[in-house]
Amino acid sequence: MRDYDLHHHGDREVGPGLVDLAVNVRLPRPPEWLRQELVSAVDDLAAYPSSVEATRAVAVRHDRPEAEVLVTAGAAEAFTLLASAFRSRHAVVVHPQFTEPEAALRAAGHAVSRVLLSEEDGFVLDPALVPEDADLVFVGNPTNPTSVLHPAPVLRSLARPGRLLVVDEAFLDAVPGESESLAGGVPGVVVLRSLTKTWGLAGLRAGYVLAEPDVIDRLRAVQVPWSVSTLAGVATVACCRPSALEEAEKLAVAAEGDREYLVSGLTALGAEVLGDPRGPFVLVRIPGGAEVRLRLREAGYAVRRGDTFPGLGPDHLRLAVRDRVTTDGFLAALKTLFTRPAD
Repeated sequence: MRDYDLHHHGDREVGPGLVDLAVNVRLPRPPEWLRQELVSAVDDLAAYPSSVEATRAVAVRHDRPEAEVLVTAGAAEAFTLLASAFRSRHAVVVHPQFTEPEAALRAAGHAVSRVLLSEEDGFVLDPALVPEDADLVFVGNPTNPTSVLHPAPVLRSLARPGRLLVVDEAFLDAVPGESESLAGGVPGVVVLRSLTKTWGLAGLRAGYVLAEPDVIDRLRAVQVPWSVSTLAGVATVACCRPSALEEAEKLAVAAEGDREYLVSGLTALGAEVLGDPRGPFVLVRIPGGAEVRLRLREAGYAVRRGDTFPGLGPDHLRLAVRDRVTTDGFLAALKTLFTRPAD
């Protein structure tokens, strides 16, 4: 099995003076109303944090019992908790996808098999590719970095007795209507959510797990005490309010339009956009992609290399969706590279 740098993330691509198209956080900072709530909570930092209110808010937001909710320090903590709480006979990660699930499994001593989806098929999920004896399966929806949104019935078909199916929905709130979500509850399915992407909170670490009570109990048993900070709890409550959900939907609709604008510009330049992107990022394949990435840095733009994702190579680049002014500047820089004679 080929070695990949499973701990390489988009933030490593970013540097001083670079326009960031490498990190999939939609907002450059939390909105003003959220910043004000966080500032107001600073006076409470002398007390130990409690996740009671955040748990209640998430339960109400998804219409699930509080016993089916675990608030976490971002979705990444949930990967570690799952790897620690469950001992699998056959763990499977569906790739290309976010690499932290596999990294967490390997760090906890799991033997991991990879199911590689085909670029030629648009990275469409074929349930038949997942081994029947797999008892712990991880899949993203929409998947990072492919931006493919898998149909909910296809995902449900992977659930079965004796198997824990983990669906990473970290970017699902960036899809209008949150279509294809399994957050409403499916037996044997664990859903992970993140608040960092939509609300500009990557530095705060806020997320949660939705699962059956026995799964939540096992995860809570291995969670470090007070792992969710007071500010993360405040953010979770705030972002679960109806007004925040309405704003998130508007942001998702705007991101969809901005993504279509980016895809149209890339296609016009002759860049190959892969799959059917539905998230706030796109995956492209460009001949000489590794060199193009470096040239883009010289031009002032940071993009995410693809060759650290199992199943992808150096010609793959992931591009975050930004506003149209930023996209126009990026496309102009990319066009220059496409027409630039080789040195």
